[in-house]
Amino acid sequence: MIPFLDLKAPHQELQSELDEVWARVRDSGWYILGPEVDAFEREYAAYCGAQHCVGVANGLDALVLALRALGVGPGDEVIVPSNTYIATWLAVSAVGATPVPVEPDEATYDIDPTLISAAITPRTRAILPVHLYGQPADLDPILALARAHGLAVVEDAAQAHGARYRGRRIGAHGDVVCWSFYPGKNLGAMGDAGAITTNREDVADRIRVLRNYGSRVKYVNEVQGVNSRLDPLQAAILRVKLKHLDAWNERRQAIAAIYQSELAGTDLVLPQVPAWAEPVWHLYVVRTPVRDQLQQALTEAGIGTLVHYPIPPHRQAAYAALGLGAGSFPRAEAMAQQVLSLPIGPHLTQDQAAQVVAAVKAQQ
Repeated sequence: MIPFLDLKAPHQELQSELDEVWARVRDSGWYILGPEVDAFEREYAAYCGAQHCVGVANGLDALVLALRALGVGPGDEVIVPSNTYIATWLAVSAVGATPVPVEPDEATYDIDPTLISAAITPRTRAILPVHLYGQPADLDPILALARAHGLAVVEDAAQAHGARYRGRRIGAHGDVVCWSFYPGKNLGAMGDAGAITTNREDVADRIRVLRNYGSRVKYVNEVQGVNSRLDPLQAAILRVKLKHLDAWNERRQAIAAIYQSELAGTDLVLPQVPAWAEPVWHLYVVRTPVRDQLQQALTEAGIGTLVHYPIPPHRQAAYAALGLGAGSFPRAEAMAQQVLSLPIGPHLTQDQAAQVVAAVKAQQ
């Protein structure tokens, strides 16, 4: 059996280090915020090339708090990809704004920058690109468009830990970058966790206040905040894993290289990587019109796969009120019917990747 992703293996590899940090946190007496969180924030900001990092409870909260910190609210519009996980849209809705979808580039699956301008209205306050599957979105034209229209750029980097755009790590290109450390991510905690990174001191300061009941000083509440704080134990675990992130990403890149080479002669549509992108292969996503048959065959061969994502946000019942029926966003809808994510991760062996390739080729 080849699992889609082995979540036990990273912790087995790092068992002694993780045992040490568990004891350190247990014995510290700090169980909310404190030194471990402060240290992770410093280390992750440095890793991302950002001036500030603020830890929060999860990736969705990171998006919500980023939008709140930028003043996005009721009556505003935020441009989002039509092809993404629904959390991107939910964050916009959570602050009372309206998500305005834009189709993806068919080669990269990320939002198509050439289509954004047509979606901008007088109510638009921000553009929210997603670095989907670990591949950076094309940020330069997005940032230029945002500057021309006075818009904020909030990046959803939940799948892009360590990815580079034009040689520079994702982390501070836009106004604020939002991160999830869900266990299955390239940098994953052992539970829910999230953060934002930014070069804007005002945004970082605002989010620090918002995440902690709107308070800097205990029992003194400046604004109506929330309870969304990165847990010290998760912060300590992330500090350990951060030291291994680049090496683990290199293992993912090696697996992706096998797939790219060995599946090149098949009928599958393989991922395309622009010259300016250095993806970290959170997911390796192929396309085929016989997706369901291929997935079933791989399941029968003992190979785990997933579909990211089977229903685009505009076709979910949660967004039925927008009235975006079938055919509203044909690129996203076609992708939802055709995409299949093959096994990939830092603990998938090259022999296992070869088995996946053989099983796929057997269906050609």
